[in-house]
Amino acid sequence: METFAYVRAGSLAEAAEAFAAHPGARYLGGGTNLVDLMKLGVERPTALVDVTRLPLDEVTELPDGSLRIGALVRNSDLAAHPRVRDRYPVLSQAVLAGASGQLRNAATTGGNLLQRTRCPYFQDLSKPCNKREPGSGCAARDGVHRDHAVLGQSEHCIATQPSDMAVALDAEVELYGTAGVRRVAAAEFHRLPGTQPERDTVIEPGELVTAVLLPAATAGLPSAYRKARDRASYAFALASVAVVLEVAGGVVAHVGIAFGALAHRPWRARRAEEALLGAAPTRAAFERAAELELSEARPLRDNAYKVPLARNLAVDVLTRLVPQVTGSQRPVPHEPGRGGPGPHGEDS
Repeated sequence: METFAYVRAGSLAEAAEAFAAHPGARYLGGGTNLVDLMKLGVERPTALVDVTRLPLDEVTELPDGSLRIGALVRNSDLAAHPRVRDRYPVLSQAVLAGASGQLRNAATTGGNLLQRTRCPYFQDLSKPCNKREPGSGCAARDGVHRDHAVLGQSEHCIATQPSDMAVALDAEVELYGTAGVRRVAAAEFHRLPGTQPERDTVIEPGELVTAVLLPAATAGLPSAYRKARDRASYAFALASVAVVLEVAGGVVAHVGIAFGALAHRPWRARRAEEALLGAAPTRAAFERAAELELSEARPLRDNAYKVPLARNLAVDVLTRLVPQVTGSQRPVPHEPGRGGPGPHGEDS
């Protein structure tokens, strides 16, 4: 590990000023991703600006019924918070699906969102990686890419964003920088790689995540998160899905669907959502919507399995939510000839 300066910020203004004074600096919160990358030599910050003493560690209910999650709220506290569990179960489930209990006790809300979109080649200094060293190439494309992207990838990068929390967020991210405060929709916070895979997010140099704002509009709606992985815990997703569903008058009145582990950022399934709005909540409708969304997938040699895996996860979660939103205990009907989840539909 190389030498670096260390600054403990006492206020947001101090944090921004310290960052600006040290080109190449990084903000330090929980450090669960940053410190690991520093040990590997992937990250070489000139300075660490410690923001852990800032007053950003509370969950606050706002007058309009929305929740403000401070950027320094620990993942374990976020998942266990009564208002989060009751109103946004998809988020609580997603956070608990990530990492281990020990890491969730250290990791923060802001740090979780800012963890690097990465793959093993990014962490291996002996291999070319456009994310680590722009223009050097992408070793994963012709190498081991079983876990890599099938949507939105480019010739420059096929890594996937590992955050479970980010997949479950239908929210806004609050940022503070020298220009003041701004908000970004969570669905637009992370970037697709394009020709600049080294940029994971739309955050500008020096900006600090200060909060996540959960909307009142979806509070209390039935929701769920499901993650398929190689191990039952402490493993990144092979595919995951977050769903919020409301049914009124026998048709889908509101639906939010996002996939994880399929792209360089959480993949909001806008085409599937549009197809389901106003439709009867049947298994056949869910299958058609998922297939429509995943028709854009462009898998590589070894990761084509992710397409049926993601489809079956989405159909299964949507199907399981229907009794909650309708108050019925009857199984969701499906059309003759349309099967249920296939062999890839089960989580580990």
